Amino acid sequence: MKKTKLATMSAVVALATALPTAPANAQSEPILGQLTLVGFNFCPRGWMAAEGQLLSIASNTALFSLYGTTYGGDGRVTFALPDLRGRVPFSFGQAPGLSSYAWGQKGGVEQVTLLTSQMPAHSHTGHVVANSTTAADKASPAARTLGRSTAADIYTDSPPANSMANGTVQTDVSGGSMPHENRMPYIAMKWCVAMQGIYPSRN
Repeated sequence: MKKTKLATMSAVVALATALPTAPANAQSEPILGQLTLVGFNFCPRGWMAAEGQLLSIASNTALFSLYGTTYGGDGRVTFALPDLRGRVPFSFGQAPGLSSYAWGQKGGVEQVTLLTSQMPAHSHTGHVVANSTTAADKASPAARTLGRSTAADIYTDSPPANSMANGTVQTDVSGGSMPHENRMPYIAMKWCVAMQGIYPSRN
């Protein structure tokens, strides 16, 4: 009986030794000013929506020392939280071969209207629509214009009086100058800022 209990206790001790000393835990306290994305429609206690609100410097001195006026405010009485409504965040700086972005810089538009000056240089040509007064005597349209209709042939080598020498004209500018959508597929969620937490230390 004693041997059985001793063996059982030895097995328990061996199992306990093999297990981690502490289970993995999620972050128990946020870093002051950090941002988190949540799937519900409100920010937890101690957090505030990242919607560009102006805050009092006197009431949030620690957070102001981290943010400054990067996201807005006058720097004397107020400063602002980041506004992530309808925006995609990415890291500031410059990656090889890419543009440089400053901390807190905003950019981009939801819709874009292309201008003629933004399109590659090109032209459109086509056969003159006007009929020649000469009777049609050709079946092929190659380098020819419409002639006075006959039973079978409808083209002629004789261009109409108001056409260009080669039988082609420049077409008019087209397009409606209306903006088009310029956004990737998206899903709207809630960005929150930690208003309480550990003050971050630099590396």
